[in-house]
Amino acid sequence: MQEAELHDLSDDADYAASQQEGSASMMRCYSSKLSTSSETEGAEIVYLKDNVAIHPTQYASERISGRLKLIKQGSTLFMTWIHYKGQSMNAKLSEKDRNLYTIRAVPFADVRSIRRHTPALGWQYIIVVLSSGLALPPLYFYNGGVREFLTTIKQHVFLVRSVEDTNVFLLNDFQNPLQRTLSSLELPRAVSIPSMPSTPVLARESTSHENQERTDVGVSDVSASIPQYNGRRRQKFHDPARDISIQVLEKFSFVTKFARETTSQLFRESHSNGFRPLERRKSNQSDVYSHKPSDDAEGVAVQSPVEKVPYREHNRDGDAATNVGTFELISYKEFDKLSLVWGKPRQPPLGLEEWATFLDSEGRVVDSKALRKRIFYGGIEHKLRKEVWAILLGYHTYESTYAERKHQRSIKKIEYETIKSQWQSISPAQAKRFTKFRERKGLIEKDVVRTDKSLSFYDGDDNPNVNLLRDILLTYSFYNFDLGYCQGMSDLLSPILFVMEDESESFWCFVALMECLGPNFNRDQSGLHSQLFALSKLVELLDNPLHNYFKQNDCLNYFFCFRWMLIQFKRELEYEKTMRLWEVLWTHYLSEHIHLYVSVAILKRYRGKIIGEQMDFDTLLRFINELSGRIDLDATLRDAEALCICAGEKGADCIPPGTPPSLPVDNGLLYSQQDEVL
Repeated sequence: MQEAELHDLSDDADYAASQQEGSASMMRCYSSKLSTSSETEGAEIVYLKDNVAIHPTQYASERISGRLKLIKQGSTLFMTWIHYKGQSMNAKLSEKDRNLYTIRAVPFADVRSIRRHTPALGWQYIIVVLSSGLALPPLYFYNGGVREFLTTIKQHVFLVRSVEDTNVFLLNDFQNPLQRTLSSLELPRAVSIPSMPSTPVLARESTSHENQERTDVGVSDVSASIPQYNGRRRQKFHDPARDISIQVLEKFSFVTKFARETTSQLFRESHSNGFRPLERRKSNQSDVYSHKPSDDAEGVAVQSPVEKVPYREHNRDGDAATNVGTFELISYKEFDKLSLVWGKPRQPPLGLEEWATFLDSEGRVVDSKALRKRIFYGGIEHKLRKEVWAILLGYHTYESTYAERKHQRSIKKIEYETIKSQWQSISPAQAKRFTKFRERKGLIEKDVVRTDKSLSFYDGDDNPNVNLLRDILLTYSFYNFDLGYCQGMSDLLSPILFVMEDESESFWCFVALMECLGPNFNRDQSGLHSQLFALSKLVELLDNPLHNYFKQNDCLNYFFCFRWMLIQFKRELEYEKTMRLWEVLWTHYLSEHIHLYVSVAILKRYRGKIIGEQMDFDTLLRFINELSGRIDLDATLRDAEALCICAGEKGADCIPPGTPPSLPVDNGLLYSQQDEVL
């Protein structure tokens, strides 16, 4: 089913004017200044970038890719953008329609400003504003190149950064930057600041909710850069400079809002449809933006509770070697205050009434994908977990009925008692001659009395629930004798027994979990190494500076994340949050390996602190362990979702087949344990 159109630049009067009135005549005028043949007659191409795209709509399949050039002829610098002939993915647009977007020989003498924008996840884009105040369509740099683009312009044209917005670059500006910004945008009735009335009046006033929303976007983007005097912020109705600044950014916000929403939609499409490898730029940039959430879009950005800070980091994928002088602002120290603001807002947990809507009259789950999606975004109410966890873990199938589940429980209970009796029947004389059993039993008994003692469910001497932990783990060591028991298994079993409150059902749910996580406990640590390897590759893909820092400091083994992988963040979160995270992971909604993206999200959130304090491996290990109880789960899950969507197929390619919690690759030996005493 076709998605509804979310937003289009036709809503903006200025942009619509540039498309309907200005574009055709303007481009004809510009093309007369530099004919096609003139490129070979004294003209020099000083910059060329392929795979620069215009998006007529918010859908990746409808983008128009082309080639961007900067051409120097005499003392004049021109910009052109020509779409590729016959290569557009947009079947809805004819060649004639695509030609309407062609930018032919725009001289920079007629350009007043360029706005650069770097989304938190996505491709950098620019918006060029002409002297007339008309804005050209946003140009998306799929293969990077924005910094080189600006550097080249700076070499040929007088270019300065606006003091009102560090991402706005003013051309031919020999006066006050604010004055030149106003001039470049030709704001209606805007006059010089000294003679400006205290309340500027716009020629086109709008009281509609939509225009007010746009105004809010513009204001929020520059609130940190509004001039202050005597340590106090000026009041709006007494601050003409501030009011004019807001009008300036309102102009940008109309086009920028479309570009932001387009970027959001593109990543949702890239996750479902994928781009060709050469068309997908590395998503290793960090910036913050937000807009109002949309209920009908899964990956829409939402307002982050984390305080915004004026941090920018741009274009690390090939442009880093380009020297752009004062244009680049990089600060890692502020990154730990930021949050990726892309993931869908968390929802209330799934309750009994809503759960019933997912079942038919006989108890079958009607739509397993919808259920997993619902749990992914909200978790499950505790009183419902016993029933739903058994399904999520695979103890019961989604297609099973109430009657079938009841029958299976009775059958599995008998099977469990049979396995349990194997070790219960071992006499003391046998135990003396059964070293492996004796050692495993001793290790289990030591571990269970130390597991989650802060919970009343396991607290106290001779606690029957602690005895159940011991019995289940001993029984599992006989059920899976190759793997046996390893430290950490009691941490994985504890929440399951706490929820299921039944020995047999807890055992079989634990068996199902260990089918996926069992390789974590291989004696050669192959399961853990594959996850840490995948984590390293994901960090390299999604946060290249952090990866390089780890590389320079001999931390690429990622052993400081060992505990995260081994017991699925059990020691990092409060007990309730651990259960909520696990049920989210078990949905496998976006990926079987969402826990790896959770790890990247945490590292990314604290990247500024890690690099800023120059942590070595020992310091980093101590810091990671001290995060226990301090991780914001909801924010981390939103970030992990964003990173997973952003990484797309490239992220999946970073994860070797059989990496837990995927089912192990069948090589005839699931558990490579050594035949030695534990």
